Amino acid sequence: MLSVTRPPCARAARTGTHGVCARSAGHRGGFSLIEVVVVIVLLGIIAAIAIPRLSRGSEGSIEAAASRDLSVLQKAIDLYAAEHDGAFPHPNSIAAQLTQYTDGGGTVSTQKVGSFNYGPYVRKVPPLKAGPNRGNSGIATEPGTGVGWIYNPVEGTIAPNTQPPLNAANPPPAMSLPAVIEDPAGPDIEPLTSEVQ
Repeated sequence: MLSVTRPPCARAARTGTHGVCARSAGHRGGFSLIEVVVVIVLLGIIAAIAIPRLSRGSEGSIEAAASRDLSVLQKAIDLYAAEHDGAFPHPNSIAAQLTQYTDGGGTVSTQKVGSFNYGPYVRKVPPLKAGPNRGNSGIATEPGTGVGWIYNPVEGTIAPNTQPPLNAANPPPAMSLPAVIEDPAGPDIEPLTSEVQ
């Protein structure tokens, strides 16, 4: 017996399910509005969770790099002291003493000749990676312009300079009093003057 199979549309027309036939007959189906809204909401939730974690990751890497640089500088100072009979680098020449050759007394040379057989302990002083003095690589005993690292020559310790730089764009806070305080009662009373001592 010969059986004839009808195309899906013919079967759908016979059974009364025309919706299936309409899609397969060339009508393009798309996403409904509710499906699009659900996807957008899910993407928003994922972004709200992921973005803070990613930003903390970059801050953590900056802090880790700054900690690593601090450790490298501290070890360089300790090694200098070990090779110079416990004497720490001089505060006025610490950068040169850590990055160039030195003799037993701490005198600096750019070449390894004669008695200049110690060091260098670091290739260069790393710039500060974070904080208000980011990018500064100077070493000093007190905060100042271009100072990234604060050195304590008595204890042989070094720390990042966390004080904001003082310059024309960022002047130190000043306490200013008006030269004349006017009385709102009127001109009958002599105005008071303030003097800063």
